[in-house]
Amino acid sequence: MPVQLKGRNLLSMRDLTGDEIHAVVALAERFKADRAAIERQAPLKNKTLVMIFQKPSLRTRVSFEAGMTRLGGHAIYLAPADIRLGKRETTEDVALVLSRYADIIMARTFGHDIVEDLARFATVPVINGLSDFEHPCQILADFLAIYERRGRFRGLRGCYVGDGNNVCNSLLFGCARVGMDFTAASPPGFEPRPAVVREAQALARESGATLRVTDDPREAARDADWVYTDVWASMGQEAEAEMRRARFRGFQINAELMRHAKRDAIILHCLPAHYGEEIDYETSRTPNSAIFDQAEDRLHAQNALLVLLTGAL
Repeated sequence: MPVQLKGRNLLSMRDLTGDEIHAVVALAERFKADRAAIERQAPLKNKTLVMIFQKPSLRTRVSFEAGMTRLGGHAIYLAPADIRLGKRETTEDVALVLSRYADIIMARTFGHDIVEDLARFATVPVINGLSDFEHPCQILADFLAIYERRGRFRGLRGCYVGDGNNVCNSLLFGCARVGMDFTAASPPGFEPRPAVVREAQALARESGATLRVTDDPREAARDADWVYTDVWASMGQEAEAEMRRARFRGFQINAELMRHAKRDAIILHCLPAHYGEEIDYETSRTPNSAIFDQAEDRLHAQNALLVLLTGAL
């Protein structure tokens, strides 16, 4: 049965069912396979995406802006100083005004409450392009990269090594939804929040996935089909960078860690990478690495999402 996402928001991987995630990935595969066809169709012709940025970005801005162009639409970039959410103007007023101009809104913010408020007041779909709590667009791209190489989700074992951050949270919820087993390995004190893990495990009971948290990266990587990492200090945590480098030592994707995973295990990183910290350069360039496939797949996964949320196809 076709999924119906028209008019919905995507603030969290919890907002999508397993079937809906499969539908986004399948459409993204289609778009990736035939760029010329989607450009001829131009499903978002005369549609406008407004992009609100509180944090700078390479992949998020370019992939959404290029994606709207490819789909026949138009994207407007609002830099942090352009609207100063909650300071120059209330989030409610921003949402109501932009809903009069745009067909869809994407926001890349610090606080997750900001994207929730935008969605509460907007009358058009709102996409979380990243918040401190979740990064659902990244995980849709990651799942596309995994599916391209494995052709399935169920029965796979995933591993994340590093900070229990927004990417880790979205991986927990996403794997729970599609039935992929998943283990997160973080230094003590940097694990994903217990409430997040409990909620993800409750979702996993419906799909049959097993979700675990450990402080042993080698245990997490054992027999994994994919191994994932992210920066040790995210935007806004620069003052903690030196402390985190000391605490996260040993939580690096490198040849030694990959020996514990399957021989053909996929190496994943959402970028930007700090080589020599969370991943070494040599490992990032091996044939097992899908890092730049992930970066490209942001474009295709988000294109599929834009089309489905606007009901264009």
